[in-house]
Amino acid sequence: MAPRCWRWWHWSAWPRTRPPPAGSTPSSRRLLSAQEQPPQICVVGSGPAGFYTAQHLLKHHAQARVDIYEKQLVPFGLVRFGVAPDHPEVKNVTHTFTQTARSDRCAFHGNVVVGRDVTVPELREAYHAVVLSYGAEDHRALGIPGEELPGVFSARAFVGWYNGLPENRELAPDLSCDTAMILGHGNVALDVARILLTPPEQLEALLSCQKTDITEASLGILRQSRVKTVWIVGRRGPLQVAFTIKELREMVQLPGTRPMLDPADFLGLQDRLKEMPRPRKRLTELLLRTATEKPEREEAARRAEASRAWGLRFLRSPQQVLPSPDGQRVAGIRLAVTRLEGVGETAWAVPTGDTEDLPCGLVLSSVGYKSRPIDPSVPFDPKLGVIPNTEGRVVDVPGLYCSGWVKRGPTGVIATTMTDSFLTSQALLQDLEAGLLPAGPRPGHAAIEALLSSRGVRPISFSDWEKLDATEVSRGQRTGKPREKLLDPQEMLRLLGR
Repeated sequence: MAPRCWRWWHWSAWPRTRPPPAGSTPSSRRLLSAQEQPPQICVVGSGPAGFYTAQHLLKHHAQARVDIYEKQLVPFGLVRFGVAPDHPEVKNVTHTFTQTARSDRCAFHGNVVVGRDVTVPELREAYHAVVLSYGAEDHRALGIPGEELPGVFSARAFVGWYNGLPENRELAPDLSCDTAMILGHGNVALDVARILLTPPEQLEALLSCQKTDITEASLGILRQSRVKTVWIVGRRGPLQVAFTIKELREMVQLPGTRPMLDPADFLGLQDRLKEMPRPRKRLTELLLRTATEKPEREEAARRAEASRAWGLRFLRSPQQVLPSPDGQRVAGIRLAVTRLEGVGETAWAVPTGDTEDLPCGLVLSSVGYKSRPIDPSVPFDPKLGVIPNTEGRVVDVPGLYCSGWVKRGPTGVIATTMTDSFLTSQALLQDLEAGLLPAGPRPGHAAIEALLSSRGVRPISFSDWEKLDATEVSRGQRTGKPREKLLDPQEMLRLLGR
């Protein structure tokens, strides 16, 4: 480990804080007086959790300074690399994040891998508090034979491919098959199914309206796709699906496609509607209408003309990916038939002993994201894939906090992460006011900058990102898109003169 380069600074020489400005709130005055220096706070991760945490800290403490460290060269995490490219309205939250990053009390430092370029203990020594908001960057493996065959991908990698995540830019999936199998009943599974089945002319229409930032490389492959049928498979039943009504409605209404739902899967559900919470009730009602009601004439005609189809399969758990005769790629999947024990949303699936083989040429696993441990000094629960915490306070590590998926697991939507991150920020500010965080001055980024420089790491600033952003927007305008994402980190560095 490189030496901690800031130890030669004498803490007593650090400048004292000026009196609080007249416009500061009583709460911020109390915090400042307890701290005797503007608190230096570090946030690791620049996705929704990181930016919402930073936003809340800056809003509720008039002197706090926040540094955001990000391993990618570009900010916004899941919003940039996870949100479906045909959902541009969801990406508008980046406008709010940009305003946060432009604050004179906030700084973005991209191209810094915490745990490799700088350790969490080094961050903790440089800052009064550290918040880990680095999300869930891995996927849950199926753990079944054949998972390594060509033609089997994680949905996370597939989403990263069409959304321009640099590490997935070489994925190039073979879409020459007729049938794809998606394992999982969450929103990501429906996003992937929708992208696979969206007719080429619909993709072109989105382009003409500047409503998609899907990468040109993935768009070229999707234009040539021969996938006509997508099965979306889950181990439990209709009452346990994790997708939301918005995503289901988009699938039901997807141009050029028709749904294939077996009415037998929904027997008895009508009588249980009244006992369901409203979101589950509305979702189940849409499933029931789609599966059991005869469509009106116009909708029936649309479905009759559809050249593509999708369906939901319930009570099926993947047991083995079946190879082609030459063993060179996927040819099908063996599913264990399951039954439910327990009731409602918490019911669990148990195998019956029966199996079912379904042919397919593409398997996408969407059974969940998971976080990775970031540093040996940080507690981590490998089973749950989270950092053990109490209301965002990392267990047994004072001054260390977490927010977002690494705090609670990969569940919920962006609004859920916003609420979660605000609560972590609130806990941190409470600890600050109670005098539970280090009282002396801390150097903040000045110390980390010296460390990174000594290790040959050159961070990317937010103004650097804005130059890359302008390049992406300019390139997108040539093809009628809101942007054409840069995929190669080396090209990004060259554009910045590195």
